[in-house]
Amino acid sequence: MTTSKGERTRSTILDAAVALACVQGFEALSIGSLADRVGMSKSGLFGHFGSREELQIAAIEAAAERFAVLVYRPALEAPRGLARLNALIDNWLTWVERCGWDGGCPLEGAIHEFDDRPGPVKAAVVRHFTRLERELARTIRLCVDTGEFDRDLDVDLFVFRLMGVVMAFHYRRRLMGGTRAEAVTRGAFALLIKESAPGRLQRDQ
Repeated sequence: MTTSKGERTRSTILDAAVALACVQGFEALSIGSLADRVGMSKSGLFGHFGSREELQIAAIEAAAERFAVLVYRPALEAPRGLARLNALIDNWLTWVERCGWDGGCPLEGAIHEFDDRPGPVKAAVVRHFTRLERELARTIRLCVDTGEFDRDLDVDLFVFRLMGVVMAFHYRRRLMGGTRAEAVTRGAFALLIKESAPGRLQRDQ
Protein backbone atom coordinates (compact mmCIF):
# COMPACT_ATOMS: atom_id res chain seq x y z
CA MET A 1 0.00 0.00 0.00
CA THR A 2 1.40 3.38 -1.00
CA THR A 3 1.20 6.38 1.26
CA SER A 4 0.33 9.89 0.19
CA LYS A 5 2.67 12.84 0.50
CA GLY A 6 0.46 14.17 3.29
CA GLU A 7 0.73 10.91 5.22
CA ARG A 8 4.50 10.86 4.82
CA THR A 9 4.74 14.46 6.01
CA ARG A 10 2.56 13.70 9.02
CA SER A 11 4.74 10.68 9.83
CA THR A 12 7.89 12.81 9.62
CA ILE A 13 6.38 15.38 11.96
CA LEU A 14 5.37 12.72 14.48
CA ASP A 15 8.80 11.08 14.38
CA ALA A 16 10.32 14.45 15.26
CA ALA A 17 7.68 15.06 17.93
CA VAL A 18 8.35 11.76 19.70
CA ALA A 19 12.12 12.25 19.49
CA LEU A 20 11.69 15.65 21.12
CA ALA A 21 9.35 14.22 23.77
CA CYS A 22 11.99 11.64 24.75
CA VAL A 23 14.22 14.48 25.89
CA GLN A 24 11.88 17.32 26.84
CA GLY A 25 8.50 15.67 27.34
CA PHE A 26 5.22 15.99 25.47
CA GLU A 27 4.54 19.31 27.19
CA ALA A 28 7.45 20.75 25.18
CA LEU A 29 5.58 20.11 21.93
CA SER A 30 4.03 23.07 20.19
CA ILE A 31 3.12 23.90 16.62
CA GLY A 32 5.84 26.57 16.55
CA SER A 33 8.72 24.61 18.05
CA LEU A 34 8.00 21.55 15.93
CA ALA A 35 7.63 23.58 12.74
CA ASP A 36 11.16 24.91 13.27
CA ARG A 37 12.45 21.40 13.99
CA VAL A 38 11.11 19.86 10.77
CA GLY A 39 11.62 22.94 8.59
CA MET A 40 7.96 23.72 7.97
CA SER A 41 5.86 26.83 8.33
CA LYS A 42 3.51 27.03 11.31
CA SER A 43 0.56 27.21 8.97
CA GLY A 44 1.74 24.10 7.12
CA LEU A 45 2.09 22.11 10.32
CA PHE A 46 -1.22 23.49 11.62
CA GLY A 47 -2.84 21.89 8.57
CA HIS A 48 -1.85 18.47 9.95
CA PHE A 49 -2.59 19.21 13.61
CA GLY A 50 -5.19 21.80 14.41
CA SER A 51 -4.01 22.40 17.97
CA ARG A 52 -1.21 21.70 20.41
CA GLU A 53 -3.41 19.17 22.21
CA GLU A 54 -4.12 17.31 18.99
CA LEU A 55 -0.38 17.23 18.27
CA GLN A 56 0.36 15.84 21.74
CA ILE A 57 -2.26 13.12 21.41
CA ALA A 58 -1.04 12.13 17.95
CA ALA A 59 2.56 11.98 19.22
CA ILE A 60 1.58 9.77 22.17
CA GLU A 61 -0.33 7.47 19.83
CA ALA A 62 2.64 7.37 17.45
CA ALA A 63 4.96 6.40 20.33
CA ALA A 64 2.48 3.72 21.43
CA GLU A 65 2.36 2.31 17.90
CA ARG A 66 6.15 2.20 17.72
CA PHE A 67 6.13 0.40 21.07
CA ALA A 68 3.70 -2.16 19.65
CA VAL A 69 5.83 -2.68 16.55
CA LEU A 70 9.07 -3.15 18.48
CA VAL A 71 7.84 -4.83 21.67
CA TYR A 72 4.49 -6.66 21.32
CA ARG A 73 4.53 -7.96 17.79
CA PRO A 74 8.03 -9.49 17.65
CA ALA A 75 7.33 -11.24 20.96
CA LEU A 76 4.38 -13.03 19.35
CA GLU A 77 6.86 -14.95 17.20
CA ALA A 78 8.19 -16.70 20.32
CA PRO A 79 6.45 -19.87 21.59
CA ARG A 80 3.57 -19.34 23.99
CA GLY A 81 4.53 -19.17 27.63
CA LEU A 82 7.71 -18.08 29.33
CA ALA A 83 9.68 -17.78 26.07
CA ARG A 84 7.19 -15.16 24.88
CA LEU A 85 7.25 -13.29 28.18
CA ASN A 86 11.06 -13.24 28.10
CA ALA A 87 11.02 -11.91 24.54
CA LEU A 88 8.56 -9.19 25.50
CA ILE A 89 10.77 -8.07 28.39
CA ASP A 90 13.91 -8.12 26.23
CA ASN A 91 12.15 -5.96 23.65
CA TRP A 92 10.70 -3.63 26.28
CA LEU A 93 14.02 -2.80 27.94
CA THR A 94 15.73 -1.90 24.66
CA TRP A 95 13.06 -0.38 22.43
CA VAL A 96 13.98 3.29 22.94
CA GLU A 97 17.61 2.69 22.01
CA ARG A 98 16.58 0.68 18.96
CA CYS A 99 14.51 3.64 17.81
CA GLY A 100 17.66 5.74 17.86
CA TRP A 101 16.15 8.29 20.24
CA ASP A 102 18.06 10.21 22.87
CA GLY A 103 16.59 10.49 26.34
CA GLY A 104 14.23 8.12 28.08
CA CYS A 105 11.00 6.28 27.33
CA PRO A 106 8.51 8.93 26.15
CA LEU A 107 5.52 6.92 27.35
CA GLU A 108 6.91 6.41 30.84
CA GLY A 109 7.64 10.13 30.96
CA ALA A 110 4.07 10.90 29.92
CA ILE A 111 2.80 9.22 33.09
CA HIS A 112 4.45 11.90 35.21
CA GLU A 113 3.39 14.71 32.91
CA PHE A 114 -0.31 13.89 32.73
CA ASP A 115 -1.20 11.59 35.65
CA ASP A 116 -3.01 14.37 37.54
CA ARG A 117 -4.26 16.34 34.53
CA PRO A 118 -7.63 15.04 33.32
CA GLY A 119 -8.40 15.43 29.64
CA PRO A 120 -7.88 13.92 26.19
CA VAL A 121 -4.07 13.81 26.44
CA LYS A 122 -4.17 11.87 29.71
CA ALA A 123 -6.78 9.57 28.13
CA ALA A 124 -4.33 8.74 25.33
CA VAL A 125 -1.68 7.80 27.91
CA VAL A 126 -4.19 5.70 29.84
CA ARG A 127 -5.18 3.84 26.65
CA HIS A 128 -1.58 2.81 26.05
CA PHE A 129 -0.95 1.54 29.57
CA THR A 130 -4.33 -0.18 29.75
CA ARG A 131 -3.44 -2.05 26.57
CA LEU A 132 0.04 -2.80 27.90
CA GLU A 133 -1.29 -4.29 31.15
CA ARG A 134 -3.88 -6.29 29.21
CA GLU A 135 -1.21 -7.76 26.93
CA LEU A 136 1.06 -8.53 29.87
CA ALA A 137 -1.79 -10.31 31.66
CA ARG A 138 -2.57 -12.34 28.55
CA THR A 139 1.07 -13.37 28.19
CA ILE A 140 1.32 -14.32 31.86
CA ARG A 141 -1.87 -16.39 31.71
CA LEU A 142 -0.30 -18.35 28.86
CA CYS A 143 2.59 -19.14 31.22
CA VAL A 144 0.03 -20.56 33.64
CA ASP A 145 -1.63 -22.52 30.83
CA THR A 146 1.70 -24.04 29.75
CA GLY A 147 2.43 -25.09 33.33
CA GLU A 148 5.46 -22.79 33.64
CA PHE A 149 3.75 -20.65 36.29
CA ASP A 150 1.73 -21.79 39.29
CA ARG A 151 -1.94 -22.39 38.54
CA ASP A 152 -2.90 -20.21 41.55
CA LEU A 153 -0.78 -17.27 40.41
CA ASP A 154 -2.35 -13.85 41.00
CA VAL A 155 -1.92 -12.47 37.49
CA ASP A 156 -2.89 -8.91 38.42
CA LEU A 157 -0.30 -8.89 41.20
CA PHE A 158 2.36 -10.23 38.80
CA VAL A 159 1.55 -7.45 36.32
CA PHE A 160 1.72 -4.86 39.09
CA ARG A 161 5.11 -6.09 40.29
CA LEU A 162 6.46 -6.34 36.75
CA MET A 163 5.39 -2.78 35.98
CA GLY A 164 7.17 -1.70 39.15
CA VAL A 165 10.37 -3.44 38.06
CA VAL A 166 10.38 -1.71 34.68
CA MET A 167 9.51 1.70 36.15
CA ALA A 168 12.44 1.26 38.56
CA PHE A 169 14.62 0.46 35.55
CA HIS A 170 13.78 3.83 33.99
CA TYR A 171 14.44 5.66 37.27
CA ARG A 172 17.77 3.93 37.84
CA ARG A 173 18.94 4.33 34.24
CA ARG A 174 17.89 7.89 33.53
CA LEU A 175 17.75 9.73 36.84
CA MET A 176 20.56 7.96 38.70
CA GLY A 177 22.72 7.13 35.71
CA GLY A 178 23.22 3.62 37.00
CA THR A 179 25.41 1.52 34.75
CA ARG A 180 23.94 -1.69 36.20
CA ALA A 181 20.31 -0.70 35.70
CA GLU A 182 19.58 -3.37 33.09
CA ALA A 183 21.44 -6.12 34.98
CA VAL A 184 19.59 -5.36 38.22
CA THR A 185 16.27 -5.20 36.37
CA ARG A 186 16.86 -8.58 34.74
CA GLY A 187 17.77 -10.00 38.14
CA ALA A 188 14.51 -8.70 39.63
CA PHE A 189 12.58 -10.15 36.69
CA ALA A 190 14.30 -13.54 37.13
CA LEU A 191 13.36 -13.53 40.81
CA LEU A 192 9.74 -12.74 39.95
CA ILE A 193 9.66 -15.70 37.57
CA LYS A 194 11.25 -17.99 40.15
CA GLU A 195 8.66 -17.00 42.75
CA SER A 196 5.88 -17.85 40.28
CA ALA A 197 7.10 -21.39 39.48
CA PRO A 198 4.64 -24.28 39.81
CA GLY A 199 4.22 -25.30 43.45
CA ARG A 200 6.24 -22.35 44.76
CA LEU A 201 3.19 -20.45 45.97
CA GLN A 202 1.99 -23.41 48.06
CA ARG A 203 5.45 -23.95 49.54
CA ASP A 204 5.72 -20.32 50.57
CA GLN A 205 2.35 -20.24 52.34
